[in-house]
Amino acid sequence: MAIARFPIEAGHVLAFARAIGDTAAAFSDREFQRTGLVGAVVPPTFVQAGAQFDPHYPLRPHPGQAWPPAPAAEKTAGGNGDRGPATTTAGPPLHAEQRFEYRRPVRIGDVLSAAQRPGRTWEKTRRDGGRLLFSESITEFRNQDDELVVTATAVAVRVQSADVREEVTR
Repeated sequence: MAIARFPIEAGHVLAFARAIGDTAAAFSDREFQRTGLVGAVVPPTFVQAGAQFDPHYPLRPHPGQAWPPAPAAEKTAGGNGDRGPATTTAGPPLHAEQRFEYRRPVRIGDVLSAAQRPGRTWEKTRRDGGRLLFSESITEFRNQDDELVVTATAVAVRVQSADVREEVTR
């Protein structure tokens, strides 16, 4: 995720808070009418909404392109087109975990930017001999003063069956 400008706007935050069922008084209609929510602290996971400001975000529709995007071709152990999870070695990874580390609260009125970098990679062997391939993606969100305010770490996992592993190592 590369975001040049992610304005933290009251309407966007209010819609997000309602969508996740956040009933905090700070996001009530009364408070919105009274203060416009200026300066209110956003919900902890709100920075994920910044993906909508990334022009290359893969889950965002793009004019002139089919939606949803066609899945990537997958290689399977049997070569029979079986796309079940036991044989998947390609295609989109599964989202396994998300963590947020805050240096300070994000408030309505802030303007953030974000840069993404790879994190750790590791694997685990499954009982059937297949592997789980894990990778981290780290996104750092900075405010208008270029201060690091949030670090978001996403963990993705790809599943590789034992049959495919044997085929790959031959």
